[in-house]
Amino acid sequence: MDWLLSISALLLVAIGIVGCIVPIIPGVVLAYAGLLCSYFCSFSTVPTSAVWIFLLLTVVVSVADYFLPAYMTKLFGGTKAGMRGATAGLIVGIVFGNILGAVAGPFVGAVIGELMHDGNDTSRALKVGFGSFLSFVVGTGMKLALSIAMLVRVWGDIYPVVRDWAVSFF
Repeated sequence: MDWLLSISALLLVAIGIVGCIVPIIPGVVLAYAGLLCSYFCSFSTVPTSAVWIFLLLTVVVSVADYFLPAYMTKLFGGTKAGMRGATAGLIVGIVFGNILGAVAGPFVGAVIGELMHDGNDTSRALKVGFGSFLSFVVGTGMKLALSIAMLVRVWGDIYPVVRDWAVSFF
């Protein structure tokens, strides 16, 4: 059973890291599921406090990633039209443009939304679009940092056992 949990832990964390960049996949949540798989192995050295701390950080990062685009759009002077445009751009970008669309979609959507609101202020629309893009970068960075921290913890927990299995097998 431990080998299945170990493989699952590494796969879930790896998919979680990919999910930090691909918006459709819940990256941080999958990475946390991988940490839990590692925790439930009989040889685990992951302390219970680390599981709770990573759970708290997973919730905080997930919630922050949800509210960050609206906050950054507003911080850069955006209106509700810009926020709606950024959201619509993200959805359209994911559906039609994959990862590149997910990165460019919120920027383009926020700019279009702001231009529809006030077509005379192109510089403000571009500034709001930049804020929307920046929120994607910050959110992705937070998710990647946390997921990589979980990968390091899982790998550190599993590696000695995997190494010993490989040495005893060969």
